[in-house]
This record gives sequence, C-alpha cells and structure tokens, in this order.
Amino acid sequence: MSTLKLDDFLPYRLSIASNAVSDAVATAYRTLFGLRIPEWRLVTVLAEGGAMSQQALCGRTRMDKVTVSRAAIALADRGLIARAANPDDQRSHLLTLSKEGAALYEQVAPKALELERRMFDGFTQAEREQLLAMLKRVETVAGSVDAGS
Repeated sequence: MSTLKLDDFLPYRLSIASNAVSDAVATAYRTLFGLRIPEWRLVTVLAEGGAMSQQALCGRTRMDKVTVSRAAIALADRGLIARAANPDDQRSHLLTLSKEGAALYEQVAPKALELERRMFDGFTQAEREQLLAMLKRVETVAGSVDAGS
C-alpha cells in the first residue's frame, strides 16, 4: 500500500499553486481596479462573449450561482454591467457590459496580461503551452471522475 505524502500529492500541489496565483491576481485587481476575482471573471467573459444569462455565466466561469449573482449585483451597482430581459427565457435576464464596463475591461486586460507575463517569465513558450495543455487535460478528467470510487 502506498503512503500519502501531502507535499507530493498532485491535487494538493495544484490547489496550493492555484491559491497562490489567485491571491496574487486578487490583490492586483482589488488594488488597481477595486474588483474581486468573481467580478473580474464576469467582466472578462462578457467582454469576450457578449450578452449572457447568469446561468450561462455560471457554466463559463465554473462559479456557483450565489457567487455569480453577488458579482453581478456588485458590477451593476457600479454601473459596469446592464441587465435586460432575455427574449429566449422570460425567467432570466441577459447581462452585458455597459460602456463603462467595456472601458474598464480595456484598462484591466493589459494589466492581466502583464501579470501573467511576470508570473511565468521563467518559463519558455513551449513550457507555458505544455502547462496550459496539461491543465486543460486535468480539468477534463476532473469533470469525469466519480468522487465515490
């Protein structure tokens, strides 16, 4: 029987690395733009994909309904997103970036890319591409693993 060593357990290392990166990003976005990570994710997804329902945003961001709802409320309160009736589903609304939200995205996106560049500066382009491919594989497999077995 194998012995579990937490520091060598890949799910643990992935979680620790994710938390460290997320903390660095969160600090930068909060300091520079007054945004929390869920708010920034919504802004980015709406900038990339256009109008979406909160349910669609949950799927795209992998965040739960409560987190998406709170982020949407905070962004709406700041005038960064607008809500409109969803013509395909009268029970939901479509969220879009306002002009101010799009302007904020244009300010934040270059900072996000610069932060990414600084964080992964010690990696070659091939290593970054390999890491991205491996992370995508981990996400796919994690989505299909039965936790009970």
